[in-house]
Amino acid sequence: MSLNSILWCHLSVNLLSVLLLFCCFLGLCSANYELGATGDIFTVSSFSYPETTIRHFDLRYIRVDIPPWFSAVSIALTSDVDLDVARVEKVSKSTLPIICFRDGSPPLPDALNTSLIDSAVTVNGLDVEQCFPMEKNITLKLTNEQISPGAWYIGLFNGIGPRRTQSKMIIRGSEYSFSANISVEACSNSMMRGELCNTTVHPLSCTASDVYNSKKATVKKPMMENVMTCKSNFETFCVQEGVPILFSLDITNMAEELTIMAANVTFNTTPNNTSNANDVNLMCFARHGAIPLENLHDYSSDLNKAPLVIRSPLIGRLYISILAVNLRKQFGGTQDGNLRVCYSMQSQMRQCPLGKAGANCTMDSYTLQTVLRRGPTPFESYYLPVAADEGASSANFPLEPLSNKSSNTGETDEIWTYFTLDIPRGAAGRNIHIRLSADVKINYEVYARFGGLPSLDSWDYYYANQTRKSEQSMFFMLYDASNDKIDFYIIYAREGTWGLGLKHLNTSSDSLKEKTLMSISLEGCPKQCSSHGDCKYSFDSSGLTSYSFCSCDRNHGGFDCGIEIVSHKGHILQAIFLIGSNAAAILPAYWSLRQKAFAEWVLFTSSGISSGLYHACDVGSWCALSFNVLQFMDFWLSFMAVVSTFVYLATIDEVYKRAIHTTVAILTALLAATKATRSSNIVLVIVIGALGLLIAWLIEISTKYRSLSFSFGLSLSFLQSLQTIKQWFCNLFKTLLRRFRWGFLLIGFVALAMAATSWTLETSSNYWFWHSFWHVTIYTSSFFFLCSKVNIVDAENQLPTASGNYALTRQDSFPRGD
Repeated sequence: MSLNSILWCHLSVNLLSVLLLFCCFLGLCSANYELGATGDIFTVSSFSYPETTIRHFDLRYIRVDIPPWFSAVSIALTSDVDLDVARVEKVSKSTLPIICFRDGSPPLPDALNTSLIDSAVTVNGLDVEQCFPMEKNITLKLTNEQISPGAWYIGLFNGIGPRRTQSKMIIRGSEYSFSANISVEACSNSMMRGELCNTTVHPLSCTASDVYNSKKATVKKPMMENVMTCKSNFETFCVQEGVPILFSLDITNMAEELTIMAANVTFNTTPNNTSNANDVNLMCFARHGAIPLENLHDYSSDLNKAPLVIRSPLIGRLYISILAVNLRKQFGGTQDGNLRVCYSMQSQMRQCPLGKAGANCTMDSYTLQTVLRRGPTPFESYYLPVAADEGASSANFPLEPLSNKSSNTGETDEIWTYFTLDIPRGAAGRNIHIRLSADVKINYEVYARFGGLPSLDSWDYYYANQTRKSEQSMFFMLYDASNDKIDFYIIYAREGTWGLGLKHLNTSSDSLKEKTLMSISLEGCPKQCSSHGDCKYSFDSSGLTSYSFCSCDRNHGGFDCGIEIVSHKGHILQAIFLIGSNAAAILPAYWSLRQKAFAEWVLFTSSGISSGLYHACDVGSWCALSFNVLQFMDFWLSFMAVVSTFVYLATIDEVYKRAIHTTVAILTALLAATKATRSSNIVLVIVIGALGLLIAWLIEISTKYRSLSFSFGLSLSFLQSLQTIKQWFCNLFKTLLRRFRWGFLLIGFVALAMAATSWTLETSSNYWFWHSFWHVTIYTSSFFFLCSKVNIVDAENQLPTASGNYALTRQDSFPRGD
């Protein structure tokens, strides 16, 4: 091979290597470009909640903060709940484990009347509040097309209903544990949206200019309006059919009106037929807080026919999607891929000057300032107008001085006065309390709306009269609706800006001379738990939100303790059963005293008295000591009485009895001081008692034991040894038969079985009956166990025979009668 050939081959190999590297570089760059376009996602926050146990009628709240630029929220919950969702309707809601989601404030499933038959695993989006049965594994991934940003709350409940807040002595019901992992992801590029961050969002920037209101004839002075024109950086958009263009607009203040328009609509090519740009449907979908879809949006309009006008838009981020429809149809069904429609998108936002609102900015609007109340609870406050005239005292302020201006500036029959107030961050677990009172009939209708000013068409809650009002629920509680007084609560109000509107029913000059007082406050429990409970406060799992809740008494329940669960007669009946049933302790106490077993007599007498005092305090009759002290004494003495019954059945010296009683007193005191009401304590106490009896018998055997005479000589056969041992066990069995009155012992076990059955049948609703039955049966079983013990005659105290036969004997410390 020549030198030229060698050089040419070597050069060819080098060129191929460079070409290969270049191709790999292009492929790698292309891959990186695609990854950057679709996978530019980072984790904003990630939380891991450890395993937590939820007892019956207990709850847990988890707060998840979602920023406006998020892409998706991933929620993974695992629990030990074994529930068939298909049969959930057959399960009582008072025992059903439930998971709820709510936007803006903690959920309250007690307000829902819908059936919980859906599974949270199959959910495609969340409304303001939705609840589902709790399952073993729940995995959700919600994008910004499914939910809106802000503070979302996850509530986990173990049973709902009015009895959830009722005070209970002992809670009988199953518990479950859960753990959770929650992460929030966002797009690195602020102009990208979607689960994969592959959707471009064009933000609209706004410029403000003041213009005079053209309707000068209707007002005394020309009203200045702030008109903001919002445009994208791109003046013209050309899109194919079915390809949406997404815009975003941030609304930071109360606005009167938002108008979205499409101008200069043209085709990028000249059609062959008579079709023009006016025949194309340019559909506009708008949604507050989330990306709009064709089947999921708040507002819609064909911009090529008429602009989209949104009255009183909500504060926050508004997403706008514009989609060209029927474009090919106008071109005779052509399949030209280059066919596009071009347009320029504009929006105008009209804002009223400071202190004005409503139609044409002719109504008065007042900003309410927060006045904090002194006290240990956070966020307790009331609101007063910044420009309130003199006459406002404490939380009340007169309405007529604030209404005079509104009634004289407009020609419309609808006269409104508006107020705006802010709920601070972390106060979503508080309630807005609104009251109006007057000497005569109130001439106002009250409307409330979150994030914007209310109107007759847009409101969240309202009260017009006794027939026209928001539906009564846990989120709108109306307590007084008379001619001269209006009193209602907005439960668990969302954080942020609220708008209140008062519509005047009578705008005559005489009505303005009347005096109507109004008060707006942020409070804890509504109506102070209706005077049937205590208002308590707690925090969600993140510690960012403080929420209030009522702990009702024994006779009431519901969110505000306004539901009577037990009537007055029922309360008396329950008190008689729970207190009077402890009289059964007289039976074992009497028998112990008759047999001169003074330690047992003191225990049974004290147990019956302490149980009666405890239940008298528990039902609300009379508390001799603090509730915790009475509860400890009741359970500890009851445990001691059970164990003492077992020990009594053995025959040992008093020295050993005192040692066993001291040991048992320490163990049962620990049980009574740590989770005394748990059901497993009954099993532990019975086990301790059985061990005490066994140890007493072992002590008795060891003290009475005499070595068996076994001859280890060659003359003693193995069969003779077996015969000796057999005779020993027979004598032991005969001694046990003579030791007890087996009829009483059998009745005692039957009574003990009835006591165990009543313990398992106890629920929150029938507790008063079955626990009273427990008192009777457990004391009766102790009585029969004590009676089953036979006094051993002196003849049985003889030593074992020389043959080595053994009999279980006892030596009495006191003479006993049959």
